[in-house]
Amino acid sequence: MTTLLIVDDHPLQRMGFRMLVESQSDLVVLGEADNGADAVRRATELGPDVVLMDVRMPGVDGIEATRRIIAAGGRSRVLVLTTFDLDEYAYAALRAGASGFLVKDAQPEELLAGIRVVAAGDAVVAPKLTRRLLDRFADQFPVDGEADASATAERLGVLTDREKEVLTAIGRGWNNSEIAERFHLAESTVKTHVGRILAKIGARDRVQAVIFAYNTGLVSPDGN
Repeated sequence: MTTLLIVDDHPLQRMGFRMLVESQSDLVVLGEADNGADAVRRATELGPDVVLMDVRMPGVDGIEATRRIIAAGGRSRVLVLTTFDLDEYAYAALRAGASGFLVKDAQPEELLAGIRVVAAGDAVVAPKLTRRLLDRFADQFPVDGEADASATAERLGVLTDREKEVLTAIGRGWNNSEIAERFHLAESTVKTHVGRILAKIGARDRVQAVIFAYNTGLVSPDGN
């Protein structure tokens, strides 16, 4: 069973999400929250597998709530729900530690699939959407300080040549099947490479690996 916490300041929106989730035999809603501060408190109390997080809420918004939940070091992963697919808050949410984002008007099956993907430990941002998101917000990537740059270079240095190739492909928004086809590998082998890459660079999920690829220069804003 995958457990969820639903966070949204609109009661009807929460009710809609709850009805959808509870229609599935493998998903269960542990609770709801109508603001970011309450979301943090309830995530700590309930320890859900996935937090469905609205971004725009009064007081503590979804980005800050996401940051606090992830910083607490619990088991919960955050799936951010935005109004627009390139909402200016989406990138900030990913930087805060969210495992991905979906638009609120996504098809029910897309939301359910996204919940399951995030619960399984992967990111839910579609490759093409990742590419568009990072292209739009590339100028907001932080410039590493000397110490941070050294640490980043050290993490990059522990990757094998093949792992660097796979990480570059991840940074370009390729999915596992596309990477497998490009490098003539079994998809299971690609999954193994991705898991090792995430562990070596200290990335929580695929989204953070994309950001790492940008920050290290493996992938440039023009996609090369």
